[in-house]
Amino acid sequence: MKKIFVITAILLIANLLTYAQDGKALKVLISVDMEGITGVVNWEDVDREGKDYDLFRKIMTEETNAAIEGALDAGATEIIVRDAHSTARNILPDLLNPKARLIRDWSGEFKSMVEGIDKSFSAVIFIGYHAKAGTEDAVLEHTMSSKNITDISINGISLPEAGINALIVGYYDVPLVFLAGDSSICAQAKQLFGEIEIVAVKSGIGNAAINLHPAVSHEKIKEGVKKALLNINKYKPYKFKPPYKLVVTLKHEEVLEQRSEYPGVKRTGDWELTYENDDLIEVMKAMRHMF
Repeated sequence: MKKIFVITAILLIANLLTYAQDGKALKVLISVDMEGITGVVNWEDVDREGKDYDLFRKIMTEETNAAIEGALDAGATEIIVRDAHSTARNILPDLLNPKARLIRDWSGEFKSMVEGIDKSFSAVIFIGYHAKAGTEDAVLEHTMSSKNITDISINGISLPEAGINALIVGYYDVPLVFLAGDSSICAQAKQLFGEIEIVAVKSGIGNAAINLHPAVSHEKIKEGVKKALLNINKYKPYKFKPPYKLVVTLKHEEVLEQRSEYPGVKRTGDWELTYENDDLIEVMKAMRHMF
């Protein structure tokens, strides 16, 4: 036990020294969705009108705190939390760890679920994330809009929200180092990003799910975030090479016609819209128009 403590202390010191030598503080952005939170299994759980919504927003806040604690244990000097679900007014501010700052509500900016990100950040963490639309045995799977969208791909790669947000983060040369959610998004994250620390807090069984106890999830998230940040140099920003080709598959003819009016967007199939640009930011702006 003593040996493990000594090794952990050495890693922590080495991590801090690395950032001191680089002249860069360990600044962390935590993006928090709700469908991938422990215990959540039904749309009512994540809706403000749902009977159990208040319970799950509390658990959401607690899982966020677990990530904050892990980041602090790894030497984080600044932590920004982005509430990234629905109204973006879910996390309970009074229960959030006071060492973090919280972004609430939507500004309308293209960064959306990773709003606040810029080149000053060292790493990004995703909490409560879910699998892309159409994933088998996934909990509340969807991609950006459960009402309108069946798939989003960029450069031929079908992406969950984690992949879309990771590309935005990667644009600023910041790595995604940790993700927590159901087992399906964890598998998709491994396939997309390769090197990433993950924690599966539940596994889907059709419309049901088998869940960890929240206290167990908290401990796993805390330790996983700490481990990721102590080994931060092994993670790379997620990037695609330009030009970028965005393809969005929609569900409704009316929505398809409306979204095709955006400059540069072309209808390329029965339910498909395509947009191409060399600038990833312009692609993300076009994508947001298609929700």
